Amino acid sequence: MFSWLKKEGEKTESIENVVEGLKRIYKTKLLPLESHYQFHDFHSPQLEDPDFDAKPMILLVGQYSTGKTTFIKYLLERDFPGIRIGPEPTTDRFIAVMFDEKEGMIPGNALVVDPKKQFRPLSKFGNAFLNRFQCSTVNSPVLRGISIVDTPGILSGEKQRVDRGYDFTGVLEWFAERVDRIVLLFDAHKLDISDEFRRSIEALRGHDDKIRIVLNKADMIDHQQLMRVYGALMWSLGKVLQTPEVARVYIGSFWDQPLRYDVNRRLFEDEEQDLFRDMQSLPRNAALRKLNDLIKRARLAKVHAYIVSELRKEMPSMFGKDGKKKELIKNLGQVYDRIQKEMQISPGDFPDIKKMQETLANHDFTKFHPLKPKLLEVVDHMLATDIARLMDMIPQEDVNVVSEPLIRGEADSPVSEVVRRLHVRRGFLAGKLRRVSEHSSCVSCPPRAK
Repeated sequence: MFSWLKKEGEKTESIENVVEGLKRIYKTKLLPLESHYQFHDFHSPQLEDPDFDAKPMILLVGQYSTGKTTFIKYLLERDFPGIRIGPEPTTDRFIAVMFDEKEGMIPGNALVVDPKKQFRPLSKFGNAFLNRFQCSTVNSPVLRGISIVDTPGILSGEKQRVDRGYDFTGVLEWFAERVDRIVLLFDAHKLDISDEFRRSIEALRGHDDKIRIVLNKADMIDHQQLMRVYGALMWSLGKVLQTPEVARVYIGSFWDQPLRYDVNRRLFEDEEQDLFRDMQSLPRNAALRKLNDLIKRARLAKVHAYIVSELRKEMPSMFGKDGKKKELIKNLGQVYDRIQKEMQISPGDFPDIKKMQETLANHDFTKFHPLKPKLLEVVDHMLATDIARLMDMIPQEDVNVVSEPLIRGEADSPVSEVVRRLHVRRGFLAGKLRRVSEHSSCVSCPPRAK
C-alpha cells in the first residue's frame, strides 16, 4: 500500500538512539517523580520498553457500518484473520492488526501478558474487555511500518443503552494516548452523532493533533448531495468538537469496488492521496511523536506533584481529616488557581478537574508526600537539556517530511510498483483505465500547495 522509503542505516541508527535515550531519561529522571506522587494511579500507567519500541498505530473510530473494517482491508489489499464485514454491527471487539510472518489470532488474555507487546496495561479493564480484544497477525508489507486498531461500531438509538460490560470510553482514552493517528469515519448516509459517539469523541479530547476525519462512502451520492452532506457534517462536528478552527475532512470511498457516481473521481483520488501521505509520514516521525508525548507526560507529572503536595499540606495533623478531604475535593478549582498563580503554570497543563475529583475520593490524603524540589529540578533539567539533545539527534527530514514527494519512482523503492498497481486496480473497471493512466502522473508529483 505505502512506500515506506527505507533510508540508510545511519538514519535508522539515529532513530534507535533517540528511542534508547527516551527510555533512559524516563526511567532515571521522570519515573522517580511519577512513583513518588502516585501519578500512575491518577493518570497513566508506568511506561515499559514496548511503549517506546512499538510501531506507530492508527486507531479507527466510528459508528457501525461506516466502513472501518473495509478501510483496513482497503489499505492491506487483503482480508485479515477475524475480519467480519456487513451492514449490521459486525465488529464487536477491538482488533489490533499487526505484522507477523505467521498469520493468526491472539486472544486478549494472552495478548496482555506478552512482554513484547505494549498492551499489558489493558488488563485493568478486566475479562469483560479482554474477551472482546484480540490481535490479528498478518504478513503484509503495509504492517511493517504501522499497526492498525479496529474498534467496535459505536451504536445509536436504544442499543447504545445496553451495557457493554466494560469501560468503552476508558479503553478509547487509553488507545488515544498511545496511538499516532485517530481516524474518525463518517458514513455519507448516517451523519447523526449518537450520544455514545459524542462521549467517544469527547474522550479523545486532548489529542486533537492526532485526529483525522474521513467522510466515507461519498461515491454513493451525486455531487449536489455531496455538497449538502459535507455542510451538514461540518455543522455537526462544530457542535461536538467545540474548537474555533474548522476541522479538515477527507472525502472519498475507501473500498475496492467501482464508484457509483464517478463525477467526483478526481476529488476522491486527491483526497485519498492527502490522507495516505499523512499516514505515510508516521513511521518516519515516530521518534518525534514519542518525544512529544514524553514532554506532555513530564509537564502533567510536574503539575500532579504540585497538586498532591498542596492537598497534603492542607490536611490537619490530628482531627477532622474526612471533613477536610471533602472540602478540598469540592474546592479543587481554588487549589488549581492557587498553584497556577504561585508556580506560573499554564491552565492548559492541569488535568480535568472532574476526573481528578473522582479519583481523589478514593485516596488517603495523609499518605501523599510533601513537595520535594529535587525531584522537580531533575525533571526540569531533563526538559531543558536531555530532550533538546535528543531533538538534535532526530534526522532533519523527519521533521520536514511534508516537503517530500508522496511516492518515489521505481528506482527508489520496490514497493512503488505495488503502489502503482494498487491505484490502477482499486475500484476501476477496465473501461475506465484510460482516465487512471492520465492521472497517474500526479502520483509522483510533490504535494499540492496548501
